[in-house]
Amino acid sequence: MELKNVMAISASALRAQSLRMRVIAENLANSDSIAAKPGAEPYRRKVVNFEPTDIGGAGQGVSISSVGQDQSEFRRALRPGAPSADANGYVDLPNVNTAMEMVDMQSAQRSYEANLSAIQASKNLTMRTIDLLK
Repeated sequence: MELKNVMAISASALRAQSLRMRVIAENLANSDSIAAKPGAEPYRRKVVNFEPTDIGGAGQGVSISSVGQDQSEFRRALRPGAPSADANGYVDLPNVNTAMEMVDMQSAQRSYEANLSAIQASKNLTMRTIDLLK
């Protein structure tokens, strides 16, 4: 495998993990938001789905197949004065678990760093080869 192929494969992973981190940040930002009116749904957690993709004969990289919504149940909390509270004073809260989002963020960060390291190693090998040819 050529060194430029390594860079292309790792670059696809960088793009995918970057989007994953943005989605996680959006989930965390909305973890306590509520609906603006009664009967409306609060923010629903988003999830990123990956799929393998061919990198023009260079090998298999990764791409985002979709950004979907987590269909798990909403949390409920007693907030009688909230605009979206039901007759008993309860509101639906987003189905975002901040601890799980933080674990996902660390996983995305580690994957991003590993792919940056692969690109750096490929770059270093290329530079060493050029130095040998001088």
